[in-house]
Amino acid sequence: MIISINAHFDFTLPQLTDVALQFEAAALPEQQVIRCDTRLSPSDYFARIPAEDNIGERIMLSADGFFSVDYSAEVEIDRITAPLDSLEALQPHELPGEVFSYLMDSRYCQADRFHSFVDDEFGATTGGARVLAIRDWIAEHFAYEPGSSTPETTAMDSFIERRGICRDYAHVLVTLARASTIPARFVSCFSPGVEPPDFHAVAEVFLADPTIDGGGAWHLVDATGMATPDDIVKIGVGRDAADVSFLTTFGDSRFGDKTVGVSRA
Repeated sequence: MIISINAHFDFTLPQLTDVALQFEAAALPEQQVIRCDTRLSPSDYFARIPAEDNIGERIMLSADGFFSVDYSAEVEIDRITAPLDSLEALQPHELPGEVFSYLMDSRYCQADRFHSFVDDEFGATTGGARVLAIRDWIAEHFAYEPGSSTPETTAMDSFIERRGICRDYAHVLVTLARASTIPARFVSCFSPGVEPPDFHAVAEVFLADPTIDGGGAWHLVDATGMATPDDIVKIGVGRDAADVSFLTTFGDSRFGDKTVGVSRA
């Protein structure tokens, strides 16, 4: 499947300020970037650096005044998927070293506070079946309400409020998976099914790979139900949204306009 992407956003910096951007589709074995055009306002400093887990890149720059970003791309997705309910969880001692940290608490995902809840609510399930049960529980108990959360909203806040946007849904799924001793990470992405169109966020869980003795693999899960692994274009991954924000400014800034269009080519 080929996905076409067009995105624009702009912001204003009152003085020379360092900025980190991460908005481009990552080049991965599972998704080939066929065409890419990135256009940025002039800056005093510009560099590309590897992002978390070497998935995608961050653009680091220093600029002041009005700054705009225009991005377009076509990405072909060829992702192997597996039925989650058939996949087992790996024990912590079986995990690759680079995966182990995704069992731990992070800024927005306080998994240690949910151990009793996941045992009581999902105790009859394990592995991929547990992940699907968590996804379905979120879908049943949460309301998708744009504007109902802020950049400071944590998974605990969302759990209490029972509402949010894709970022909040992903945080809760990541948190409940980690509380179930299943490694989980936050994925920023594009998808044609997102309504209203915008940058999207889903979760990714690490489960046993039945084709490799003792091996495991990452699997995408969208608690909002708007995207599927077949049409998700990854931008980056991290412990939570703080690791993969499309815009991070290290000083005062004023955000302007943003438009995102994603379609099946």
